[in-house]
Amino acid sequence: MAAAMITVFVLCLAIAVPVAHAMLGGVAAALWLDGKPMAVLMQRLYTPTQSFPMLAIPFFILAGNLMMSGKFGVYLVNIARLLVGNFKGGLGQVSILGSVMFGGVSGSAVADASAIGNALIPVQKAEGYPAGFAAAINSSSSTVSVLIPPSIPLILYGLVSNVSIVDLFVAGILPGLMLGVGLFATVALVAQRRNLPRSPLAGGFRAFRNEIFAAVPALLMPVFVIGTLRFGVATPTEVSVMAVAYALVVSGLIYRDLTFRGMWRAAIETALMTGAVMIIIMASSTVQWLLTAERVPQDLAVWVAATFSEPWMVILALNVVMLIVGAFLDLPAAVLLLGPLFVTIGKAIGLDPVQLGLMMVVNLSIGLYTPPVGTTLFISAAIARAGIGETVKALMPFYLVALLVLFLISYIPALTIY
Repeated sequence: MAAAMITVFVLCLAIAVPVAHAMLGGVAAALWLDGKPMAVLMQRLYTPTQSFPMLAIPFFILAGNLMMSGKFGVYLVNIARLLVGNFKGGLGQVSILGSVMFGGVSGSAVADASAIGNALIPVQKAEGYPAGFAAAINSSSSTVSVLIPPSIPLILYGLVSNVSIVDLFVAGILPGLMLGVGLFATVALVAQRRNLPRSPLAGGFRAFRNEIFAAVPALLMPVFVIGTLRFGVATPTEVSVMAVAYALVVSGLIYRDLTFRGMWRAAIETALMTGAVMIIIMASSTVQWLLTAERVPQDLAVWVAATFSEPWMVILALNVVMLIVGAFLDLPAAVLLLGPLFVTIGKAIGLDPVQLGLMMVVNLSIGLYTPPVGTTLFISAAIARAGIGETVKALMPFYLVALLVLFLISYIPALTIY
């Protein structure tokens, strides 16, 4: 059955069928060939939706959407410009610092790429940044959002691999900052070579003092989330609901820019994003059920242990597979598909599941700005009106930085295990 499912799945992807539907088509074909009733598929689709921790996903998405429905994006850009705008290539540095701060609010690379890209790329081009380079900065820096808590991909990995979401959130902070620093250095070097301008905030702190102080409550959201989880005050699901209440208070009482139209738009966007994630969760659950029934994870773990003599070779092989898969599948789908499978292999070589989770998210986030399916790549290139080839060429040093961070967290457990 597994062979039939994989064959149909690959064929569906080849003709551009959406990933979730391709998974379901593969499972349906396998059940039909084995003579099992389709009612089994319906039952397996329904089962993963009955998970209380999964409620954290829509609530964290809603909290981010509520926070970004008003002027917070403008405040965020002003703070970043005040802090790093005076460096060479200041607007490029603003994009990266903005992504680090934005990640603690949205947890979504796609939302980051759209919000910050629309705000900064036109200004960067007006200041003389090549369109491809502006798109490269935005598409790569937006992936920092999937490491800084609250990260939606880390929540998904924790759910499918039975790993503590709190541990994953805490472990994601240092790799996220490492990636941000690496991107800072890359932009600085390119800016020096291309003599890109400085872009300090006009008027400085005095002119924007009120806006800067207004942004602080929103920027404290990741501190609130991590602190509440770390000290056991509430579960991830409860914290996600508290984050929505926090966002309502900050936007409604502090910023006073939350309107009923903004709340409605945030609710609609949350429903659409949640629906897209849920159908992938449901489809991947049926795939995992079928693979487990066929003992594929166990057999694969035995084969890996017999084929590779050293754990470092297994880690290298896992990274190569994830890099390839990440280039063709969206990040949530890849996490849900590979997570349970790779956890079994990781246990066979003594690889900590938290470290594996960070490896997986960093790895697959590179696929977000890698052709042919790079989501943030296409969003950024469209905003910048740059060619994909031009953008990918400008991305080369950013790929090197991401791979260096991936290498470090893959082979230095202390960077992700506390």
